Amino acid sequence: MLINKKILQELQEDAGYERTSRAKEYVRKGKIDIIKMEYEGPDDFEITSEAEGNYGDYEVNITMKKGELDVASCECQDYLKNYGVCKHILATLIKFEQTKFWERDNKQKPKENIKRDEIRYKEFDRILNDFYNEQIKEINSEDLEELATEEKIKIEPKILFDKLEANLKLEFKLGNKRMYKIKDLGDFYTRVTSNEFYKYGQKLEFVHNINNFDESSKDLLKFILKYAEIMKLSNKLNRYDYYYGSSINMPTITLGKSTLDEAFDILKTKEVSYDFEYFLSVMEFLEKDPEIEFELKKINEDECKIVANTDIYSIRIFEGERYNYILQDNKLYRCSDSFTKSTIKLINVFKKNYITEARFKVDKLKDFYGIIMPQINDNIKISGIEEVEIEKFKPKKLAAKIFLDFDKDDFLSLEPKFCYGDEEFNPLDEDVKLKAVRNEIEENRLLNIFRKTGFMIDKKNLRLVLPDDDKIYNFLSNEIEFYMQKFEVMVTDNFKLKEIKKPKIGSIGIKVENNLLDVDLSKINLDLSDLEDVMDKYKLKKTFHRLKDGSFLRLEDNDDLDFLDKLTSGMDINYKNLANKQIRVPISRSLYLNQLLKKLDNVSISKNYEYKKIINDLDKENIEETKVPVQMENILRDYQKIGFNWLKVIERYKFGGILADDMGLGKTIQLLSVILNYIQVAGANKKTSIVICPSSLSLNWKKEGEKFANGLRIGVVQGKSEERKQTISNLDDYDLIITSYDLLKRDIDLYKDKNYNF
Repeated sequence: MLINKKILQELQEDAGYERTSRAKEYVRKGKIDIIKMEYEGPDDFEITSEAEGNYGDYEVNITMKKGELDVASCECQDYLKNYGVCKHILATLIKFEQTKFWERDNKQKPKENIKRDEIRYKEFDRILNDFYNEQIKEINSEDLEELATEEKIKIEPKILFDKLEANLKLEFKLGNKRMYKIKDLGDFYTRVTSNEFYKYGQKLEFVHNINNFDESSKDLLKFILKYAEIMKLSNKLNRYDYYYGSSINMPTITLGKSTLDEAFDILKTKEVSYDFEYFLSVMEFLEKDPEIEFELKKINEDECKIVANTDIYSIRIFEGERYNYILQDNKLYRCSDSFTKSTIKLINVFKKNYITEARFKVDKLKDFYGIIMPQINDNIKISGIEEVEIEKFKPKKLAAKIFLDFDKDDFLSLEPKFCYGDEEFNPLDEDVKLKAVRNEIEENRLLNIFRKTGFMIDKKNLRLVLPDDDKIYNFLSNEIEFYMQKFEVMVTDNFKLKEIKKPKIGSIGIKVENNLLDVDLSKINLDLSDLEDVMDKYKLKKTFHRLKDGSFLRLEDNDDLDFLDKLTSGMDINYKNLANKQIRVPISRSLYLNQLLKKLDNVSISKNYEYKKIINDLDKENIEETKVPVQMENILRDYQKIGFNWLKVIERYKFGGILADDMGLGKTIQLLSVILNYIQVAGANKKTSIVICPSSLSLNWKKEGEKFANGLRIGVVQGKSEERKQTISNLDDYDLIITSYDLLKRDIDLYKDKNYNF
């Protein structure tokens, strides 16, 4: 043999049945040409060959050193994808073994001087080959589907107990008439995900398509694929030899914390073989606690002991994500949470200390009943101890009461009192002596509630203190309800004064007086001298504000505070103005105030007649119509008449206003209509009106007035200083004068001297 027979056999097994068949076909058809060889023996040689492909040749390099494959590479797509033995590598070795190439005449030279074009276009040839191989693979897959066995493939699980690692492992067989062990789960994963045809033996060859597996095995198949993929990826990261593909053989899945729950759910409905130290049985999966319990025995007048009813060292405990499990004989129990916290906990303590029983003095029974018994009550049997004697050691039911107060620093203080029957004591007092057996676990549980709330121990005064405002507020608004359910709560009068208040406006009074809005805020349960501080925190989205007297104001979700915020900011009111709980604002803010009032719920609002009339008059549905001047009747459109009436309303209440129609919609003639109406109403008492506009529009205003407001006497302030002075000095000669912004600034002293009310 030119090649170590064992090595060649292993390579063929790793390559698989299909690749081996094709490799032999390559050799038979003469598609392998060995172009270089160095040979020292069956375990040491170096070969280079060219394999003929459909769209070009592939170069193959193989180096064997001391019986191990040091190099095995090929340019084909199969190798580049899997970095394992391809048909070209295997064919090269078979060719080398069959032809005794090394004995050939030395005159036969390796191929040399590959043409430049072959090198230049090699990348394109690879692309062609890749596309070709992909299509051939699809065609072959179609053909291989027909070769699939008509009988569906079953998967049989088997549980192994690994004594060395003290864990459970799953291995698998598959087949129908004859079952074959899955030797490497990584390879199996690749076969399934690639729909590969594979022959396990004479009785089993099939395409690894999911549909070819028995329905009852599909849940197991998914489980295998899930964890085999993880194992395969892990092996790739740790691979030390590119040829072997997987650095670790993967025949089993270890049932660890992340897999045990899932495996139990899948396997509990199946018949699963169980191999324990080469003894084969069937595993039972039981969703219940095992019948394991401990016994408390009195040995003599002075001693007791705790002992299990079974050999605890013969059972195994396994931890899953959600459950704990006990393996006893061939039964795997899924344990309840209470069993885990009691019996399993005690088993682990025994095992940790390498004991089979725990002895103690009788006077320690009170510790047993106070600390251990509450946790294992349902799983322990008592023998040799009279009930009367037991009662002496059992802790009485623990009751708790707390006293709440605020100290001189406005810190929340809590004084705890624990009670066993008639005995009451402060648990913070370390020197306390009781006749009753104490339940120290329950006491610590209650004290832990205080710690979680944020209370700090004040040893000097034997109390707990909560100094943080945020935590005090949280206690008063949320946690106190839980405390009242858990404890008997007693509070001082001082504590009651520090309750959480909600800022509330009882009622608001609004009246119009001396052309001003008078707003009465006297019915508010808040000292308005604190309002600025309160509102600052409200704007910062704080949940509470602590007042000077130590009480709290709840700031969140408060419509009344929202009203005060918008009232002060929207009307430019200083908080100091609210000190007497009454404000006065311009009547022009009537609409704004009315909009704020609409958002107040459960607040009594009183409005005098004048305010109601203003609001009613300003309602666009209720605007009182004013007769349009006769010369404008047939000129104004309907929407312009509405604009005219709106201007008359805000003129009546001296609100001022802005007519903000788009350009070209007739704002000028609406204003001219207002001026004409004024002249008609005022009669002999009329005053001249003034329009101030950009200089470029001054003549346009005059032109519009002459065109639409027939008979309106219009003067334009323009020209030189003397000319403008003449116009201004004769204001009563005009119904309307027009000036520009720039000229108004220049002539301002003339207007002041005239002292004219337009």
